[in-house]
Amino acid sequence: MIVQRAPDAVLFDRDGTLVVDVPYNGDPALVRPVPGAREALDLLRAARIPTGVVTNQSGIARGLISAEQAAAVNRRIDELLGPFAVWQVCPHGPDDGCACRKPRPGMVLAAARHLGLAPGRVAVVGDIGADVEAAAAAGAAAVLVPTAVTRPEEVAAAPVVRADLMGAVQHLLEPVGAR
Repeated sequence: MIVQRAPDAVLFDRDGTLVVDVPYNGDPALVRPVPGAREALDLLRAARIPTGVVTNQSGIARGLISAEQAAAVNRRIDELLGPFAVWQVCPHGPDDGCACRKPRPGMVLAAARHLGLAPGRVAVVGDIGADVEAAAAAGAAAVLVPTAVTRPEEVAAAPVVRADLMGAVQHLLEPVGAR
C-alpha cells in the first residue's frame, strides 16, 4: 500500500531501526540511537505527526531479559528520542502463536487504535521483512530501511526502500506526485 498523502502517524521498529541493535538488550546504558534518528523524528514532530514504536522482544519469552529490563530500555529510548505517542511491545517468542508478534499485524493495529486512527492512515518504518509484512497485514504503508541483517529478498519485496531514516521520513512527507 502506498500512502497518498502524509500518514497521520508513523510507527517505527525499535532495534536496528531507531537504535543500534544490541541483541536481547536489557541494559539502558547500551542504547545508542542510529545516526539521524533524532533529526528524522524531529521532522515528523514538526509536521505534528505522532510517532510510535512497535517492537518484538522475544528475549522476554526466552528468559534472557525481564519485562522490567525491556521497559527500562524503552524508557531510555524515550529519553533520547521521544516522546513517542504509543509503544507496543510483543514479549512472545516466535513459536508462541500470538497475534502481536511481527510479521503479524497485532501491534500495528493496536497502535493505530490507541491513536484513534484507521490502520490505512499509518506508516511503519523498519529494517526487516517482518516489519513490512506486519504493516501490509494491517493495511498500513511500509518503508524498509535496510541494515546488515536485512536479507536481499526482503529488500526486493518491500514496496518502498530508503537508505536511512531521514530518507524514509522525507519519502512519507513528500506529496504523492513527487514520489
